[in-house]
Amino acid sequence: MTQALTPPARAAWRLPSGRLAPAAALAGLALLAVLTLLWASAQGAYAIAPGQLLRMLGQWLTGQEGQGGQATQALVFLHIRLPRLMLGVAAGAGLGLAGALMQGLFRNPLADPGLIGVSSGAALAAAFTIVLGQTWLPGMKLGLGSWVLALAAFGGGMGVTVMIYLLAQTQGGTRVGLMLLAGIAINALAAAGLGYLSYVSSDEQLRNLQLWLMGSLGQSHWPSVLLVGAVVLLCALAARRLARPLNALALGEAQAQLLGVPVERSKRLIVVVTALAVGAVTSATGIIGFIGLVAPHGVRLIAGPDHRVVLPGSALLGAALVVGADALARTVVQPAEMPLGVLTAFVGVPLFLWMLRQFRSGL
Repeated sequence: MTQALTPPARAAWRLPSGRLAPAAALAGLALLAVLTLLWASAQGAYAIAPGQLLRMLGQWLTGQEGQGGQATQALVFLHIRLPRLMLGVAAGAGLGLAGALMQGLFRNPLADPGLIGVSSGAALAAAFTIVLGQTWLPGMKLGLGSWVLALAAFGGGMGVTVMIYLLAQTQGGTRVGLMLLAGIAINALAAAGLGYLSYVSSDEQLRNLQLWLMGSLGQSHWPSVLLVGAVVLLCALAARRLARPLNALALGEAQAQLLGVPVERSKRLIVVVTALAVGAVTSATGIIGFIGLVAPHGVRLIAGPDHRVVLPGSALLGAALVVGADALARTVVQPAEMPLGVLTAFVGVPLFLWMLRQFRSGL
């Protein structure tokens, strides 16, 4: 009888709500990211068996060189596939982290890094470079993957962020609602600019522009990996200081101030970190949608709304999603390659609708 009245003991890795404990959730997401990375390493037009992949990594770490076919596989993996995988990890982590920050700032689960126009600003600057770059910089190499294009996209994203932040300033501080409205206006202006540039571009410029807008990791190389990885790592370190302010902002700005949170400084830092992460990623990969929207939802489903878990969890899940989607993009239509942004939309929309249904059933 005593046993019947005693509630069953709950596993240490689960919370009373049924969700995973923070440590269990982060460990599971880290394991998912590692397994996805290992799986994606073996996929592609030049398939590499898992056993051969492990032997190759061992030879690389010990400084040995393979012979014959093994040497060819090592060249393909180390110089083409590995930088692509690492750029996918950095891009996914940056987009997932930015999505979690935006959703926390706007207190809206439908918020996305593109909502305040950062991605659109980067896209418009890149389009200007592709279509009009040869006029401004004759003789410069301005193809996809060039550093001029990446620098223009990064500058465009940061410029839009500064403009939106100044527009949202009032005597009472930064108004999030004004920031959202300014972002909508910037997105509309960028769409009009892209339409005009598409109209006046040549066939080759139009093809390059469309490829860039659809997103891809195909132009990855080690310098871009190191640059994007360093920026995303700095953003992740800065975001660690934002978990408590975001948890307080979920109660409202007035309550957050009563709890001692520096609201204005936190909002500025959130916007700057988001702009840096999205600008760096977009400059190297083009537009990759839905990762910043889907990844934070997935983490909240399994671990709850605590930003101490949502921020790092979104980075891990975003990395797994981008690496997995890129592996599919490289394999589903071989020997061609599907644009990554198209594939993330195909996968992200049904996944988002499924998660929306899970949220509704949990209310």
